[in-house]
Amino acid sequence: MSAPKKPLVIGNWKMNLDFVEAVHLGQQIGVLLKNRPAEHTDVVVAPPFVDLRSVTSIVASERIAVTVAAQHVNPNENGAHTGEISVAMLQRLGVEWVLVGHSERRALYAMDDAIVAATLRAVVRSGLKVVLCVGEALDVREEGDQDEWVRRQLRAALEGLDERFGELVTVAYEPIWAIGTGLTATSAQVYEMMTHVRSVLAGLKLVDARVLYGGSVNAENAASLVAEGHVDGFLVGGASLKAESFLAIIGACDDCYALKR
Repeated sequence: MSAPKKPLVIGNWKMNLDFVEAVHLGQQIGVLLKNRPAEHTDVVVAPPFVDLRSVTSIVASERIAVTVAAQHVNPNENGAHTGEISVAMLQRLGVEWVLVGHSERRALYAMDDAIVAATLRAVVRSGLKVVLCVGEALDVREEGDQDEWVRRQLRAALEGLDERFGELVTVAYEPIWAIGTGLTATSAQVYEMMTHVRSVLAGLKLVDARVLYGGSVNAENAASLVAEGHVDGFLVGGASLKAESFLAIIGACDDCYALKR
């Protein structure tokens, strides 16, 4: 039997915090991690573009045990794409991860499956790690079509991907109906979807990819989602904007993993 996958917790700050606030939050996270290191859990933060330089600088200078992600990137190398950011620009800032296909990008900014696939390939070809976001809306869930919906998203993004890039891929399942609503999928629902996602990934020869859950994760439900939902970690939204709540979620992952050792 292979060793358990190391949990991963990502804080997606979305369009919150200016660079001063971002530095302050990063420093708070650093202090808390030094007081209680995440021995078994990888920690990532995803600030807005304008905060990336500030956050990567304090992470390096203060040796904070986190890595930094971008929330989005353009798949083109350069050119007439006003307002967009390239992978190479992120690399120069010390960014190591990129979120791709977040439900808000899909719903609000016309990021369709083809753009998701192109973006994912641009990210992994550069050597950066990608977090592919998938998940269904409430109407899809109510109709019982969530498995097929998620299968289609996974296959559209990952089918035909060169196997050498497999180690750079993480998947985050985020039921759209549970993002920012205060609703959270039950542990049983999460477990069913984790099992389904891993089955689809196995068919795509990505059996070792970590599968995260995102959707109103907080300090109170994190431990049960790890233990009963069998998640490999979390993509955290609002709860990542406060250092204490973010570290509580990390601690829940860390404790659950330690018990499995």
